[in-house]
Amino acid sequence: MSTPITRREFVQTSTSTAAAALTLGAAPAFGQAPAVRTGGVTPVVIASDNGNMYKDGGTKTTVQLAFEMMTSGGKDVLDALVAGVNICELDPEESGVGYGGLPNADGVVQLDSCCMHGPLKRAGGVAAIEGVRAPSLVAKAVLEETDHHLLVGKGAQEFARTMGFRIEDDLNTEKSRRLWLEWKRRVDPEHYLDPKKRDRVGLMAGLSMVQDGLIDPNHFWGTINCDGINAKGEICGVTTTSGMAWKIPGRVGDSPILGAGLYVDNEVGAAGSTGRGEANLYGLNSYLIVEQMRAGKSPKDAGMEALRRIRANTIEKRLLNKSGNPLFNLSFYMFNKKGEFAAVSMYATKFAVCTANGPETRNCEPLLPGDGSE
Repeated sequence: MSTPITRREFVQTSTSTAAAALTLGAAPAFGQAPAVRTGGVTPVVIASDNGNMYKDGGTKTTVQLAFEMMTSGGKDVLDALVAGVNICELDPEESGVGYGGLPNADGVVQLDSCCMHGPLKRAGGVAAIEGVRAPSLVAKAVLEETDHHLLVGKGAQEFARTMGFRIEDDLNTEKSRRLWLEWKRRVDPEHYLDPKKRDRVGLMAGLSMVQDGLIDPNHFWGTINCDGINAKGEICGVTTTSGMAWKIPGRVGDSPILGAGLYVDNEVGAAGSTGRGEANLYGLNSYLIVEQMRAGKSPKDAGMEALRRIRANTIEKRLLNKSGNPLFNLSFYMFNKKGEFAAVSMYATKFAVCTANGPETRNCEPLLPGDGSE
C-alpha cells in the first residue's frame, strides 16, 4: 500500500504505467483485459452513478480509472479505488463530494469518508473534517498509519496536517456558496420558530431546490461509494461525502461508519450506500447485506432485504410521502466473492460499474415505483 499522493501524481503514475505497457505491446483495451477471471472471480468496480459521470478535467471516470489501475495497472485494490474517488472529490462540479460539496447550515463544508481493506482486515475513517479536499486520502492514512478506525472534527484535521495534507480555509466553490445562500433565503423566515417546525422546513426547503432543478437529487444527500474486487479475489471499498446538504454542524451520517456506509468481508463480498444516512445507520445495512450474502442470498436479494427493513423502520410522518412510503431515496451497491454484482434503490436511480467491457451507467433495481415525491 502506498502513502498519500496527489491526484496529479496519480495521473502521472497511470500515464507512465500505460506508456510502459504499450511499449511492451501488453496494454489491453477494454474487452481484452488480462486475467479477468481467476478461479471463478470476475473483476469489477461498482459505484454510485457519479462514479461514471465526473472526470475533473481528465479523460477517465472513477470506475474506469479504478478498474484500469486494479487490473492492467496491477495496483492494490484500495489504492485504485481511492484514486478513482479522488476524481469526484476534486471536481468542483460534483457538489455532493469533497471540494465544492454542499455545506452545512452555517455554510461550512464538512466531509466524511471511510475505507476498508479486505485482505488486510483494516479500516480507517474521518468525519466532520474541514479544509481537506480529498477526505478519502486522510481516511486511508488513518488505516495505514494509526491503530484507530475513526478520527473526527478538529482531531481529524490536525492528523491530516501532521501527515502533510494541505489544509484550506474554505472548501466552498462559487456554486456551493450560491446554493447555500439560496437555501438560507428559503428557510430564514421560519428557521427558528421551534425545533420541530425547523426540521421540517429545512428538509422541505432543500427538497424544493431539488424540484426546482437547482440541486441534483443525488447531491442533496451527497456521497460516492466505490467497491472493487480483482482477479485474485481481493476486495476493498471506499465511501466519501460532503454529507446531507445544510446539515446541523457536526452531523455525521452513515458514510464514515463501518457497517453502514461501507462494509467489506474478503471472504464474502462488499456493500456500500448513498442516500439518507440516518435511515441506513439505524440498521447498519451494509453489514446486513454482506451477512445476507454470507447466508447464501444473491447480491440483489440481499440489497432488497435491506431496503424492505428501511421501509418498515421509517414511521415518522415527516419522513413519509402521501402514500406512506419514505420521502427519501437510498441506494446500495454490492457484489459477492465471485464478482457477481447488483445495485438496488428505494426509488429508480442509476449506478456505475466497470468490468472488462468498459465503464457503464445502468439502472438500479427499485423497491418502490415512482420517485418518492407522492
